[in-house]
Amino acid sequence: MKEGLSDRQISAVLYAKENGKITNADYQRIADISAATARRDLKDLIDKKILEMKGVRKGIYYILKHRP
Repeated sequence: MKEGLSDRQISAVLYAKENGKITNADYQRIADISAATARRDLKDLIDKKILEMKGVRKGIYYILKHRP
């Protein structure tokens, strides 16, 4: 696991690995956080190239980024 991840973010990555994807709503539920906090954490995981965003508007979800 990458350094600098919070316990919440690690749980998001593990959830995405087990379920194939994670949504903002999934993350809010499993981490007991607000929508804004979930957005910030998920964006940080995208910036760290761990997750990538798919879909549009209300259909947005996040998957693990494939690494070569």
